[in-house]
Amino acid sequence: MAASNRRLSDDHQIMLRIGINLGDVMVEGSDLYGDGVNIAARLEALAEPGSVFISGKVRQEVANKLKLSFDDLGEQSLKNVAETVRVYRVSAPAGPTGDTVAGKTLGASKPSIAVLPFTNISGDPEQEYFSDGITEDIITDLSQVSALFVVARNTAFAFKGKALDMVQVAQKLNAAFLLEGSVRGPGNRMRITVQLIDGATGAICGSSGTTGTSATFSDYRMKSRKVLSVHSRLDCSRTN
Repeated sequence: MAASNRRLSDDHQIMLRIGINLGDVMVEGSDLYGDGVNIAARLEALAEPGSVFISGKVRQEVANKLKLSFDDLGEQSLKNVAETVRVYRVSAPAGPTGDTVAGKTLGASKPSIAVLPFTNISGDPEQEYFSDGITEDIITDLSQVSALFVVARNTAFAFKGKALDMVQVAQKLNAAFLLEGSVRGPGNRMRITVQLIDGATGAICGSSGTTGTSATFSDYRMKSRKVLSVHSRLDCSRTN
């Protein structure tokens, strides 16, 4: 397919997305049911055009039998799947172990980022929903940036309310970068602070703060500027 695409203009190329899982299925006529099929379908939806995503079960079975490398994308929460699934991206050979960590190798892999639940330090329990909403909005907006791999919301929210060692969290999520923040302030006047953290060292790559009302924070243009700011910082962190 790649060879065929090279002979075609961009608007005529065919880019497939493939998800592969290993598991039991139920057969009813021409239909297949069960978690085995469901997980494969979710992996396909998660994959970028032109890529192949496999589950941890498949990675374990193929081991080093194939001359391929596998980018470890960490544990992912998939729709209608009770437990998280270890996900790998199939890529070209890259080393003796056959594994790389997403976002920490140059080349085809995208930089990976996990947005951790923002901390509500306002002293107002009713602001909890607002801090969670800000986190979810940022995850959604970053997911629209095709050059990034963003850890799923449910996976990141597993760390909500816990004392965190950033390097350990990054390792567990296989994220090259972490984004954390806080919300504080009385009434309708609040301040949001954000920090971008290098997952390998725990060092702060950059930080920013914004003060305003809830209506201000809901403005899409402001959120878009924040997303673009984070994206540019990721690029700088990878190339400097």
